[in-house]
Amino acid sequence: MESSTIDKETLELAAQDVRRVLERQKEERQVLITQMNILFVTNTALLSFLTISRLITRFSIFSTLEIFLFFINFLLLIWALLPRRFFISPNLEKKQETQEKKEKLKFPDDYLTLSPEQYHLQMLVDLIETYNKNQKQVDDISLALKYATGVTAGIAMVALLHQVTVYFIPELQKL
Repeated sequence: MESSTIDKETLELAAQDVRRVLERQKEERQVLITQMNILFVTNTALLSFLTISRLITRFSIFSTLEIFLFFINFLLLIWALLPRRFFISPNLEKKQETQEKKEKLKFPDDYLTLSPEQYHLQMLVDLIETYNKNQKQVDDISLALKYATGVTAGIAMVALLHQVTVYFIPELQKL
């Protein structure tokens, strides 16, 4: 594609769209962090409930299952919480890798030699690559939280069954 055939208005609109998508991705990460905090609080509340009611301290199939599910759930939440490397510009990485091979390749110099249209195109390519690399990290966090949500629901169901068994069905208390 020659630089003379690129419409500046189209290029600017594309840049705005890509920036909007990156901003949306950033908001999605914030929502996931909020969900993670809610799951931590929910699990802490469930653990407190089981401890206060002394259900978890009585050895039974239910308490063993509850402890196992808590362990799995906190592992999932920690997996979601683990620091991940989010990318700002993939070209900076490429330049740093090739810097050892070439003689002092500098980021601003490479971009400043481009025509304005080529510069915009290169920035669009960089932003799209950045989005794609960061989306993998966001999807990873989302998957961990999805599993943690399911395990939290499982803990709540087991705790409810445990409580019903202990307080309303005396024959099953020995389980």
